[in-house]
Amino acid sequence: MPLTIVPFDSAISREHFQSGSNHLDRYIREQASQDIRRRVSACFVALSSQRQLLAYYTLASASVLLDQLPSAIQKKLPRYAAVPAVRMGRLAVDLNHQRKGLGAALLADALIRACRSEITAFALIVDAKDQHAIEFYKHHGFMSLTHQGHSLFLPLASASSLVHNKRAVN
Repeated sequence: MPLTIVPFDSAISREHFQSGSNHLDRYIREQASQDIRRRVSACFVALSSQRQLLAYYTLASASVLLDQLPSAIQKKLPRYAAVPAVRMGRLAVDLNHQRKGLGAALLADALIRACRSEITAFALIVDAKDQHAIEFYKHHGFMSLTHQGHSLFLPLASASSLVHNKRAVN
């Protein structure tokens, strides 16, 4: 299915978007514009060729306490109390477009944006809403933070090599 992933624009029709999560649906309809205006998060949307909203995700700056990372990774990092990260706060796909790889496409887009940023970060972190989401992220190489069950991370150095390899192939 042809689609484009672009920064959120309040002119995009959102009233028919239904992901199956009232919280995520309400966010895109009522809160996304305010968060963007206040510079709290950035929102990116996947649109069909007819400009129908198919899915969205948000990114924001964050940090991860060093002691939340696995000890093998801690040993490779400077001894700061925390390391910079990018948080994917929300990821939602319309019910009519779920199970078609759109979530993975949005995750890839988020990783590309995080890796290409001039402001560096150590990892992309996510807070999975349920076990299904945890399995989705783990399938894509994410690891659990040690003190938080639903919080996972992926070092951007790992993602960066994937992004560079993808560009070399294309």
